[in-house]
Amino acid sequence: MTADPLIAAARTLSATVGAMHFAPPVTHVYNPLDYAWDVHRRYLERFGAGRKRIVFVGMNPGPFGMAQIGVPFGEIASARDWLGLEGPVGQPAQTNPKRPVEGFACMRSEVSGQRLWGLFRARFGSPEAFFAAHFVANYCPLAFFENGRNLTPDKLPVAEQRPLLAACDAHLRALVGALRPDWVIGIGNWAEKRAAEALGDVAGLKFGRILHPSPASPAANRGWAEAATRQLVELGVWEA
Repeated sequence: MTADPLIAAARTLSATVGAMHFAPPVTHVYNPLDYAWDVHRRYLERFGAGRKRIVFVGMNPGPFGMAQIGVPFGEIASARDWLGLEGPVGQPAQTNPKRPVEGFACMRSEVSGQRLWGLFRARFGSPEAFFAAHFVANYCPLAFFENGRNLTPDKLPVAEQRPLLAACDAHLRALVGALRPDWVIGIGNWAEKRAAEALGDVAGLKFGRILHPSPASPAANRGWAEAATRQLVELGVWEA
């Protein structure tokens, strides 16, 4: 099996959400599935083929991760040096001067991605060993900014959330239909809630969550890797 179904689903999602408009306080919207498509496609081609037992689902791109290079939780060093990804990155339709897109030249570290991929690297060693049974995706592909401040999708008005969530739900159903996992694990409460809402009618599919690795979470700053591992072991997703 190839990653073609995931590539097609991502193209559809990008086109659908790329046509949406968002009112103030949103000042800028980034769609890395558009301007960083080459790298995202390589991520899918390299790691998205075949069945996966566990799919991790995040919320939406971070400003120094997926918003830079199109890779979920795409902390630059992890994506380049461990995942072995590279490629050209363009520019958003409207660039936020306070959040420039520099691609793999970005010097800022996405702490959430550093923690997430760092855990997987420490436990599995190689990306091939990890992706043999796992996959990582973001529920929403768009990054939202209020000037220099990051806005998460749950902060949008309900009228703007509705079509966005419908498109993201449809994409997640397509992704899970292709990967046929046993588990969908939300990275944070919101992602788990959205996954359960979108996929609740999928027979036999189990849901769980891990603590979000964001440095904005005090709990995540007190041994995130150990906490996330403990949660996955308690769920029965990973062995102790």
